[in-house]
Amino acid sequence: MIVVIVHVEVRPENINAFIRATTENHLESVKEPGNLRFDVLRNDAEPTRFALYEAYVSKEKAAAHKKTAHYLKWRETVAPWMAAPREGIPYTAIVPEL
Repeated sequence: MIVVIVHVEVRPENINAFIRATTENHLESVKEPGNLRFDVLRNDAEPTRFALYEAYVSKEKAAAHKKTAHYLKWRETVAPWMAAPREGIPYTAIVPEL
């Protein structure tokens, strides 16, 4: 299993629009073959900071996500709302094993 945690900092005036666009991306992402989780998290102490927790059965399925129409739409839509470039960090799951 591969997990990618994407850290995003959003400009305060774009938070609600970011949440709407990211929710749409989530709803389509969880339908993808090989997707195990796609969680959208918000930092309690710093409400402009978000994390996306994405789990896939393989690196190939994670890579395929980045070619989907909904991901490409999300990426283009939210880019101007970010206060800093997003950072995606891949992890290999140790437990649970698939």
